[in-house]
Amino acid sequence: MGSMKNRAGEYRTNLTGELQYRSFLPYPLPPSPPIELDEETIKLLAKANRSIGILEGMSRQIPDIDLFVSMYVRKEALLSSQIEGTQATLDDILDPNIEENTNQNVADVINYIKASQYGSARLAELPLCNRLLKEIHEILMQDVRGGEKSPGEFRSSQNWIGPAGSTLRDARYIPPHPEDMLEAMSDLEKFINSEDELDPLIKIALIHYQFETIHPFLDGNGRIGRLLIALYLINQNLLSHETLYISYFLKRNRIEYYDRLTEVRSKGNFEQWLKFFLLAAYESAQDAIDTIERILKLHYKNVEVVKNTGKASKTVMKVFNYLESSPIIDIKKTSVALELSFNTVSNAVNKLVELGILKQTENVRRSRVFAYEEYLEILRKDT
Repeated sequence: MGSMKNRAGEYRTNLTGELQYRSFLPYPLPPSPPIELDEETIKLLAKANRSIGILEGMSRQIPDIDLFVSMYVRKEALLSSQIEGTQATLDDILDPNIEENTNQNVADVINYIKASQYGSARLAELPLCNRLLKEIHEILMQDVRGGEKSPGEFRSSQNWIGPAGSTLRDARYIPPHPEDMLEAMSDLEKFINSEDELDPLIKIALIHYQFETIHPFLDGNGRIGRLLIALYLINQNLLSHETLYISYFLKRNRIEYYDRLTEVRSKGNFEQWLKFFLLAAYESAQDAIDTIERILKLHYKNVEVVKNTGKASKTVMKVFNYLESSPIIDIKKTSVALELSFNTVSNAVNKLVELGILKQTENVRRSRVFAYEEYLEILRKDT
């Protein structure tokens, strides 16, 4: 670990003798001396901001933005949870019989969805503060693995990062001691809400790095740190909904992601981290734009098809609209949700199968389950 006098922070020695260990103490943000933006970073920043602007413009064209966001949040929840080792698929989360079939992995993802939706709604009443992060954390950790690890509370014991079975002795990284952590989180909260000249994307890159470095919770830090990005962009009015998520980029570049965070802690090199983060923001915005374009195209194509189904078209359209929020359905639950008779829904489903919009799923156990395959194909990408 050497003696590291760098602008990111310093190592502190805790305890004595056999129990002695060193934890990292991050310095408050912004870094001093200040960040230097070279030409490459300025170009990346412009590209990322432009893409986020286009994404925000496009999200305003979607017929039902809340519906799209709820599907997109599910996909993000899945990817973010997969980074932490959760084994679940998009079809698991969209299973119409999810109540009966929920397992630990699916519960992780459902909690993430609830936490995300709660967080963005709560921003109407609260600033982006430590209290909000704790409230979101409590929802994230409810009744799941790690649920015994102080949900909704900052940790009061030392944690560390390393391979399974590692100890404080051989940890890859040791975050701040609990007392230092509380002070660091208080400083971070001030930085999040301070008025300054920093571009919001540069600022959230620094915030995300600092949060991951402080690691204030015993579990769930990665997921909260990624949620924080979307919430900050909504808070800054760059986005009106949680349409930008960088979990897929981070999942694909996981090793590099950890290496770049380490590079800041060990050398104070924030500049290389900013480039990585801005690239993540740009690529993730482009990915979201592409998804929205494909979903809109599919929506309008199938609306035309359904409109031409004769006198039953009103009911068929009702079921079709429902598919965009629940692309895997069973007839019984759909009839309850839409307040239509079983037979009416059954006839509409048969019509949608005939039109090639719905397909009966292969699963024998769930013989009467149907999937909006073309729609699922778009969302399944990268999961």
